[in-house]
Parts: sequence; C-alpha cells; structure tokens
Amino acid sequence: MISTRGRYALRIMLDLARAEEGKYVSLKSVAERQEMSMKYLESIISLLNKGGIVVSLRGTQGGYRLARPAEEITVYEVIRLTEGPLAPVSCLEAGGPEGVSCTCAQEDSCQTLPLWRELERRVRDYLETVTIRDLAEGRVTGD
Repeated sequence: MISTRGRYALRIMLDLARAEEGKYVSLKSVAERQEMSMKYLESIISLLNKGGIVVSLRGTQGGYRLARPAEEITVYEVIRLTEGPLAPVSCLEAGGPEGVSCTCAQEDSCQTLPLWRELERRVRDYLETVTIRDLAEGRVTGD
C-alpha cells in the first residue's frame, strides 16, 4: 500500500509541474495549495531533493522546482524515493532495486514466489510508463 508520504509526494510534484517552467515555488505556497503541514512537506521535499528530482534555491526568490521536465519523471521514480521498495511481500523487500531477489529461507521451494515477483514487475512496469506530465494533464484514467 502506498502511504500518505508517497501520495503527498505525487501531489507536490504535480504542484511543481504546474508552475511556470524554470520558476521556483515556495514551500509555503505548496503547503497552502495542497493543505499539507509545512513540517511534513519539508520531510517529503527533502527526499525528493536528495533523490535528484527536484532542485532548491535559497533566498527570497528561492523555493523548489522540478529537476527535469515533468515528462521525464515517472510515478515509479517518485514512489521509490518516498516509499522504498514496492514489493508485495516482505521477502522481496530487501531484494535490491527491483525487488527480484528473495531473502526467505524458503526461496528454493516457494511455489508462490513467481506470483509475487510477477506482481512486483507489473506494478513497476506500469508506474514507469506514467509520468508527472501525464498526471498533470489528466492522461491517466481508471479505465
């Protein structure tokens, strides 16, 4: 399950994507528009900044902006930075960047492991196809 942190991170990214290209946006304005606490927003934006998908500028004209165009930042990238592995079962969580290794002693005999690996792969593959631009322009539907 995606936590509030992951959902809020996407909302922050959408807010920044809607800003004038190259313009820095203050955290205070994002917090007001998104109805988020500044403290929580700061913790999330710090992860996004360390992950290299937003950049910051100090000063009166400072704030945050996307580090790359919105069409180059995927939902998967945002979620991985804020949530960590998206493994559907705990034995795949520590399995590296793609969750393909299993840390369970039953790995060699587990008949359900292929199911969990495939589920993780499908979720990752889908989220890698959806960009922040897609979300911002309403190109993602539930159909």
